[in-house]
Amino acid sequence: MVPLGLAFGALVVRSGLDWWWAGLSAALIYGGSFEFLLIGMVGAAAQLASVAVAAFLVNARHVFYALSFPLHRVRGRLARTYSTFALTDEAYALTGTERSRTWSGPHILWTQFFMHLYWAGGATAGALLGSLVPGGVTGLDFALTALFTVLALDALRASRRDLPTPVLALLSAVAARLLFPGQMLLAAFVLFTAGLLARRLATVRRSRRV
Repeated sequence: MVPLGLAFGALVVRSGLDWWWAGLSAALIYGGSFEFLLIGMVGAAAQLASVAVAAFLVNARHVFYALSFPLHRVRGRLARTYSTFALTDEAYALTGTERSRTWSGPHILWTQFFMHLYWAGGATAGALLGSLVPGGVTGLDFALTALFTVLALDALRASRRDLPTPVLALLSAVAARLLFPGQMLLAAFVLFTAGLLARRLATVRRSRRV
């Protein structure tokens, strides 16, 4: 989270925005992929409606995260509200592992809080140090994609016994790219969820027959 925040903060400053914008965005918006996208939209003075639509399309994947995120372990209305706000890709990836099934509510909540803190702190530090980055450096906007790649590889290693799931995810992504190129992310999640539900239904029916 810290290196990713540093890259985001440096990109904010190099895009012509004030340094404090990085820390404020990281603390209040806390949506890494959308924040990277928002830099260009703010620089281009995009209309508020366009920003709202982009925010919905990019963050719609969180609806699917909520289906299996262990929010029921978090106690208290305020704690659950913050946990819902801090449900990021990275938090979901950590709480979706085999060893995290024994995590308590406070463990989950503190994990999310420190990830939020690392992101906001890294973004602020990156913005303050952004002027030191040479002008010829490229690829800062690829930091988030690189992180998603690492998370996907870790998930693949953890689910070697469940090979059909990553294959289904790949097929969903390819189909969404070919059929819905303008809304690939949302379409891929819908296809992937539908595939998982269909596989689950087939498994239940097969077990009943046995």
